[in-house]
Amino acid sequence: MASTRGTPSRAATAVLVAAVLVAGVVVATRAAAAAPEPGTAIGAVVTVEQGEVRGAVDGDVLRYRGLPYAAPPVGNLRWAPPQPAPRTSGTRPATAPAPRCPQLAAAPGTPHLTAASSTEDCLTVDVTVPVGTTSTSRLPVLVWLHGGAFSAGAGGDVDPHRLAEAGPFVVVTANYRLGMLGFLGLPGLDGGGEFGLLDQQAALRWVHRNAAAFGGDPGRVTLGGESAGADSVCAQMASPAAAGLFEQAILQSGECGTADLYPVVVPPTAPASATWKPLPQVQENSTAAAGRLNCPDPATALACLRALPVDPLVGGAGVYWSPATGTTTLPARPGSAGAGTPRPMPTLVGTNRDEGTLFTAAFYDNAAGPLSTDAFRTMLASVAPTRAMAAGAAYPAVGRTPSRAWSDVVTDRAYACPELRTYADQGDRAPLYAYEFADPTAPSTFIGLPPTLADGVTHGAEMAYLFDLVPGQPAFTPAQQAQADRMVATWARFVTTGDPDGDGFTWPRWEGGGQVLSIGRTGATARPAAQVWAEHHCELWNG
Repeated sequence: MASTRGTPSRAATAVLVAAVLVAGVVVATRAAAAAPEPGTAIGAVVTVEQGEVRGAVDGDVLRYRGLPYAAPPVGNLRWAPPQPAPRTSGTRPATAPAPRCPQLAAAPGTPHLTAASSTEDCLTVDVTVPVGTTSTSRLPVLVWLHGGAFSAGAGGDVDPHRLAEAGPFVVVTANYRLGMLGFLGLPGLDGGGEFGLLDQQAALRWVHRNAAAFGGDPGRVTLGGESAGADSVCAQMASPAAAGLFEQAILQSGECGTADLYPVVVPPTAPASATWKPLPQVQENSTAAAGRLNCPDPATALACLRALPVDPLVGGAGVYWSPATGTTTLPARPGSAGAGTPRPMPTLVGTNRDEGTLFTAAFYDNAAGPLSTDAFRTMLASVAPTRAMAAGAAYPAVGRTPSRAWSDVVTDRAYACPELRTYADQGDRAPLYAYEFADPTAPSTFIGLPPTLADGVTHGAEMAYLFDLVPGQPAFTPAQQAQADRMVATWARFVTTGDPDGDGFTWPRWEGGGQVLSIGRTGATARPAAQVWAEHHCELWNG
C-alpha cells in the first residue's frame, strides 16, 4: 500500500522518471559518490563510491542489485575482516541478484530458502528506492539482515517494495558470510568467530557513505532482521564497534536475552550448541574442524584451510557455527548485564505465538517421524531437570500430540519467555513496542508442516505479511491481505517516526508491567504482559 506523503502522484512520477531516463538528466560522474543535482529525481544510474551503477525501474520502485560493499573474501581475505570493495570503470549493471554466500541447499519440503551456493564473492547489498525520490528527499533507511541460523539465507530472499513504498523510505538488504566461512575462530585469528558480524558492520558503514546517492538519510537508519537476522541486530546493539551506525531496531523472532535456543530445538545428536559461544569454545570447535578437514597442524591450519575449495567448508565440518562472545566486536553475550547490554534506542520487537512448530517439524516429524510420549517426557525432563513435576503439569502428554506439546516447550523456553524478560529489561530504557503475531490462518512460508503442527502460528509466518518472499509469495485471502496492509503501514510508521502506533493498530509503548500487541487474523489487541507470561508458562522458564 503505497503512501503519497511527500511524493508526486503516480502518473506525474511515471512521466518524470521516463523523462529522466530518456534524457539522461541523472548521470553522475565517476569522480565521486555524490548525489545528483539538488531536487532532481533519482534515476536508473547513480554513483556510489565504487563508481557508476545502473539499476532499473520496477513498478513503483527503483532497484539496484548486487552492489559490493566489501572486497570478495577470497584467497588471503577468506577469514579476514572485510576490506573495501574495489572501484570499477564504466557503468556496472545492477539489475540481477548477486550470488548467495556459500551454503547448502535447504532440506526437502521447504518452499523457501532452497538454493545452494559455493560463491564466496557475495558481500553485496540490494537497494530499493521508491520512484519519485529526489536527491534532497533525505528518506529514512531500513537495513535488513536475513535469517537462516547463521548458515543459510540471503538478502535477496525478501522483496521489500511494499515497505519502501509505504514509508516512503529506502530499504537495503545485505548478504554476510555464513557458517564456517563466517564464524571460524582459530586461536590468534584476527576477527575469529565474528566475520559475519563484521560484514554486517561493513554494510552499515557503506550505507552511511552512500545513502545520499539514493535519496536516503544516513542519520536515520533502522537496523532490522528476523530469526538469526534479529539475533544479529541484538549483537550490533551490544557491539561497541556498531555505535552510531543505526538509531532504531526491529527484532522479529530473535534472541536478545538469555535463552540457549539450539540445545532445545534440535536432537541431542545434532552438531549444534548455543547461539552465542565464548571465544575459547569457538577456538576449540575450529581447531577440531580443521583437523577433520586434514589441516591439523596449528602452525599451518589457516593456510591449509584457505587452500581448500569452498565445498567441503560449506558443510561445516560437524560444527554449528555462530558468533563468538568475548571478542572485540562482541565483548559479552548480547542481553547480559554490563558489556552485553544493548544500547537504548527505539525498538520494535516480537515473536510468533507458536514458533516451535517449525523446529519440531524440521528435526522430528518431517525427519524421523512424530515424537512418542516417552520421548517427549524424557526431553521435557532434560530441559526442566529441577522442576519436572511443574513442567509435566504445564505440558501434559495427553490431550495433544507429543510433537505439538514439544513445540510449545520450544516456543515458551526459547522465544516467548526470554523475550518477555528482554522487554522488561529494555522497555524502561528507551521506547519499546512489543508484539506477538497470532494470526492462526498465516501460511507457513519456510517449511511444510504436518497436520498435527499446522495449527500453529509458526516461525517466520509473519514475514510474508511484510515482504514479498522470493522465490514464491503465498497467495493471501482478502482478510490476510488486509492484515498485511495494516502491518506494512505500522512497521513503516515505526521506521519513519520511531512510533508504530496508528495506521490501523493502537500500539502502546512498553512501560511498567508492559503490554504486548497481539496481532490476530483481522486486527490487533494490546494485552497485559502478565497474561502472555501465564499463557507461555514463563513462571517455569523465567522463575
